[in-house]
Amino acid sequence: MSTLAHELGHSMHSYFTRGTQPAIYARYSLFIAEVASNFNQAMVRAMLLREAQDPAYRLAVLEEAFSNFHRYLFVMPTLARFELELYERIERGGALTAPFLIERLAELFAEGYGGEVEIDKERLGSGWMNFSHLYSPFYVYQYATGIAAANALARDVLEQGEPAARRYMDFLKAGDSVYPTDALKVAGIDMTRPEPVERGFEVLRGMVEELEALVG
Repeated sequence: MSTLAHELGHSMHSYFTRGTQPAIYARYSLFIAEVASNFNQAMVRAMLLREAQDPAYRLAVLEEAFSNFHRYLFVMPTLARFELELYERIERGGALTAPFLIERLAELFAEGYGGEVEIDKERLGSGWMNFSHLYSPFYVYQYATGIAAANALARDVLEQGEPAARRYMDFLKAGDSVYPTDALKVAGIDMTRPEPVERGFEVLRGMVEELEALVG
């Protein structure tokens, strides 16, 4: 259901943009492409956690959320570091080989996990083979900004109601008529400042506390 909500978010974004903007502005930047999708997931999780009483069910919802946050706020930024290093290596005249890519990606993940996770170097390091997103230059970091903006937007809608929902709809309709950061500002999110990312981590912190309360 979460995956369906995610993909419907993309569809909603395209539907409202194309229905509002002329053809020349009827697309939207990769920078905001993952906002509507993650917004839908955040809203679905909020509803399920609000209504579900069964502890096992709540744990299942939290598990899905942690998987999503892990992918977008840890895996994707790690891949962004990896990607940047590859471009810099090429610019210096270096070569990209499979053994080097595996070794370097495993090192970056090991650094991120801070020694708290046992690393299967060959398996984890070969993850670059599975991410077609790396073939779109500098796409992966935008998953992190996308989920941060999405959860900040969802929190605004949940707390403020109709005014925040209207701003969000205006964002969906903006398309390429404005720069992507300006489109998010229409919804009340300023991605030129650290606040939306901090708010995204605040949502994650709240879910960790919910998990601790359930299993404590």
